[in-house]
Amino acid sequence: MRVSSDRVRTTRFSVLDRSRTRQGRDRSRELRDTVRFARQAEALGYHRFWVSEHHSVPGVAGSAPTVLAAAVAGATTRIRVGTGGVMLPNHRPLVVAEQFGVLESLYPGRIDMGLGRSVGFTDGIRRALGAGKDAADDFGTRLGELLGYFTGDQRAHPQVHAHPAEGLTLPAFVLATGAGADVAAAAGLSLVIGDFRGEDTMLRAIERYRSGFRPSGWSAEPYVIVSGNVAVAETTEEARRLLVPEAWAMAYSRTHGVFPPLTPPEEIEDLAMSGRMSEKERGFCERGLSAGLHGTENEVAAALDGLIGRSGADEVLVTTSTYDRGAQLDSYRRLARLAGLTEPSVPSESSEPTRSADAA
Repeated sequence: MRVSSDRVRTTRFSVLDRSRTRQGRDRSRELRDTVRFARQAEALGYHRFWVSEHHSVPGVAGSAPTVLAAAVAGATTRIRVGTGGVMLPNHRPLVVAEQFGVLESLYPGRIDMGLGRSVGFTDGIRRALGAGKDAADDFGTRLGELLGYFTGDQRAHPQVHAHPAEGLTLPAFVLATGAGADVAAAAGLSLVIGDFRGEDTMLRAIERYRSGFRPSGWSAEPYVIVSGNVAVAETTEEARRLLVPEAWAMAYSRTHGVFPPLTPPEEIEDLAMSGRMSEKERGFCERGLSAGLHGTENEVAAALDGLIGRSGADEVLVTTSTYDRGAQLDSYRRLARLAGLTEPSVPSESSEPTRSADAA
């Protein structure tokens, strides 16, 4: 018997796809698959579809989120499209404002501006981007300048205007851990926060965000999105197996300094069984698996009901990646069903995105 949770069914569910690369596959295919996946997510009834920014990472093809968001918006019709997120330390606020101004002008009422404070993974990447390791400390100032270009009252560069952004309004979000929650509260923006593994820390940050929130022209009241991996399958073990490729990639990056493409789960299991996986790697992999929610529809419904109840989240942003895209889509389809999302006919995994004349 299926568990029915009013709390889950009245919560919005959205998707963040990082265009993860897969062993033996071309990066350009992964980007096209992200666009295809967005159409499938729209058909399943998800509220938003966001793309990410990662530089010089072998395991991620998504490096230019506003460009990819434009492709996604052009291939869809209803779902909200945005970034999770644009990393402000890597960009000039004027350019970011102009990019989102163009997106909102082309796809009015459908664009989300998700902003983060992360810097490059290595010294070499940071140098190439022109952002030092401490650039994240200036996030609040850059954020204020960026928002000022939309309202027309930025003072960092007098007489400079961001067209066509000035005068436009669109939802703005801060991707946060720790201090970022305080920045979101002070700016009166919505908060996106993740890592189910560190739930106590996450809940404290959410509480601090709500208590410190200052209403703004962007948001009249606090809005919280919790983000993380959620895998749903026929059995608990099958669901756990969906999370293995991402957990192994994280473990490998912690021990080798390189975040790799996703590997088939059977190859990872063979590493563990043959003794070729070190105890340190095994530990990181197990911790990665514990960071997500997985199980049957009943099990995940119960886990989500508890998480939403404890956090008071307004929305859940699901970030699940796995090697098998068919299994990934099946997981999102099961999640949509247990969350009570609208489910019209869903394009097959092989169907190509269409291009509208307006998006040309």
